[in-house]
Parts: sequence; structure tokens; C-alpha cells
Amino acid sequence: METFSSIECFVRSAEVGSFAEAARRLSLTPAAVGKSVAKLEARLGVRLFQRSTRSLTLTEAGQLFLGQVSASLTTIQNAVAHLANAEGQPAGTLKVSMGTVFGRLYIVPLLGEFLRRYPAINPDWHFDNRQVDLIGQGFDAAIGGGFELPQGVVARKLAPAHRVLVASTDYLKRHEAITEPDDLHHHDGILIRSPQTGRVRSWQLIGSSPQHCRPLMLKARMTMSDSDAACATAAQGLGIALVSMPFAVNYLEAGTLQRVLPDWYIDDGNISIYYAEHKLLPGKTRAFVDFIIEQFAQQGLAQRFSAV
Repeated sequence: METFSSIECFVRSAEVGSFAEAARRLSLTPAAVGKSVAKLEARLGVRLFQRSTRSLTLTEAGQLFLGQVSASLTTIQNAVAHLANAEGQPAGTLKVSMGTVFGRLYIVPLLGEFLRRYPAINPDWHFDNRQVDLIGQGFDAAIGGGFELPQGVVARKLAPAHRVLVASTDYLKRHEAITEPDDLHHHDGILIRSPQTGRVRSWQLIGSSPQHCRPLMLKARMTMSDSDAACATAAQGLGIALVSMPFAVNYLEAGTLQRVLPDWYIDDGNISIYYAEHKLLPGKTRAFVDFIIEQFAQQGLAQRFSAV
């Protein structure tokens, strides 16, 4: 068991490049982690890390050893988590990342039912619009859209990630009619900055078919980092907003906003639930993934979020 603990300290230190950060994630002291790794090196008879006051880097032997033990360590930990259930029920801390407003609108309302089914699971939910390092930061799952799929991570589609143009009735009454994409050039745009890059992306509007595309020529009157804020701004009659459907749908259904060029939209991939790919997925993670997929299907969210 001591060797297993030392291997875990080694793997976590290698992942984050720091004894201090590994200690924080393992709820240990940096000295304990360093001592544990030193014992492992003595046992193996090789140096696994090159240490300095500012950095911690793997030696050639350390890189080789990490490749040999990392996957096995994860498999063992998942097997333990899978069996360590409360009276046969999934149990443990469930660390999940999701977008701030999306999570509040569509995931948090599901929490009560989830805990009624799985009372031994303790949610540890993080709300952030940026992509997280699912494996490196120790998340069990993440929900979002437009993320790159790192090696070792799988995605299950929940709904399409469509973006649409919306404006208030008052704005549309006060400005020139919009009958085709080229008309947007004369209107004030409320555009969204990417949370990853801070830049406004160039978009292609899709018409009656995926082959029928036109560049979005909307003048940037203002930029925001959140679609819900952009919807609220558009509702004041301040411009035409390009927003994600999950945030626009409540405004559209209430009549506060209406679609501009309703036959046109932007396809931004999918909203998915992400988790690490393992042969034996921890019970708590499997329960959460299956529950979210079930709830999206029962509530018809894929249909509500579709702009087609």
C-alpha cells in the first residue's frame, strides 16, 4: 500500500510539474509528497525527477515509468471507486465543470432529482465558461460545447450547439427591414467574445442547406463574453445579438426577443458531456452521465436548442 501511495504521488507530481500542487490535490503536505517520491526512487534505484528551486521535470527514466504506470493507476483507482459504494449505490465526491449560466439554467434544476436517486454522491460543481483540463485537474465530467477533445477523453452528445440572431421587436421596428444576410451590414451587432481567446470569431451563416452559407456581416457595436448578457442587452433594443440557442430560447418563448433571419443559423458543433475514457468507469461518474443524457431526452432539450 505504501508503494501504491508513492506511485500516486509520483504520477500526480508528473502531471502538474509540482510537488506543492500535487500535494494540494492529494490533501497532503508538499514535504510528504516529496518524501514519498524520494522513497519510490530509492526503491527503484533510479532518479525520476530533475529538481530545482523553480521546476520539476521528469528524467528519461521518469518518463518511461510514467508511461508504464499512469494508466494502471487510474484503472486501480476506478476499480476501488466502483466497489466502494454505499450499500451498492454510487458514492463519493463528483467533481463536474460546466458553464456558469448554462449550468444554472439547465443542470442545477436537476440536482434535487439526482440526489434523490443517489444520496451517497456529494456534488462538487465548478462553474466556468472556459475549457478545463478534465484529467489533469481531476474532474469526473464536464458539460459544454465547442471544446477540443483531448486524448483519453470521450464526449456524449446532448444537443446541437446552434447560434442564432435575435433582436427586440422595438429595434426591428425602428430600423431597416432585414430580408437577407447582406442587410445585416447596416445594423448594430452585439457579438460574443470567445472565453478561450478573448476574440470575436468569424462566423458562417447556414441557410436552407449546409451548402448554402454566407459570411456573417454584422457590424460590432459592442462585444460581450456571455450570451445571456447579450440577450438581455438585445431585449433593451440596443442591437442584434448573435447568441447560443440555450440562452435565447427562454427569451424567444416569452416573446421578449424574436429571431432575425429565422431561416439562417450558425452551427457550432454540439453540447456534450465529457468524461475520461476508462474500461471501468467509476459508479458515480456513470450514474451522472446516464442521468444527464436521460434528462435531456425527457425534457426535449435537443429539440428546444435546435435552430432548424
